[in-house]
Amino acid sequence: MKHTLLFPLVLVAGVLLARSAGAHGPTPQKVDETVEIKASPAAVWAVAGDFAGIAKWDAEIKASEGSNKKRVMTLKNGEKIEEEVDEYDAARMTYTYRMLDPNLKALPASSYSATLVVTPGAQGTTQVQWYARVYRGDTGNEPPDELNDEAAKTALSQLFKAGLQGIKAKAEGKS
Repeated sequence: MKHTLLFPLVLVAGVLLARSAGAHGPTPQKVDETVEIKASPAAVWAVAGDFAGIAKWDAEIKASEGSNKKRVMTLKNGEKIEEEVDEYDAARMTYTYRMLDPNLKALPASSYSATLVVTPGAQGTTQVQWYARVYRGDTGNEPPDELNDEAAKTALSQLFKAGLQGIKAKAEGKS
């Protein structure tokens, strides 16, 4: 008698466990972009180290204001994103920052944290790496295409690539 009651309970528990294992939220996605620049690290940092001045070197940003602690960016589509620095180290030529409040009209991301690093490269060049962990705009289990993982990665990657090309152009004296 005890065994006949135990089997249905084990079966129900197994089904519930299987369902909950499949129902999980988003996982962080990685974006990692790098550029090699024919300029000294100091010349590159003079451009890239201006956290609030990102509009001067990233073509995806129409305007920016703030300080090396916090900035508000206006993207080409007119939407704004506010970001705050967690660590700014001019001596090591790096900073890490995060988005404060999501604006899905600006970027299809619910949150992200990013790091920009300037390091000496090979044969007198400089390498700039810009990488992030980003969460999709819709954190539900079945997000629409415009708010899924790929949309978030693509949008942030586009922003980073444009910024890196702008840093390169300015540091190499081509803009």
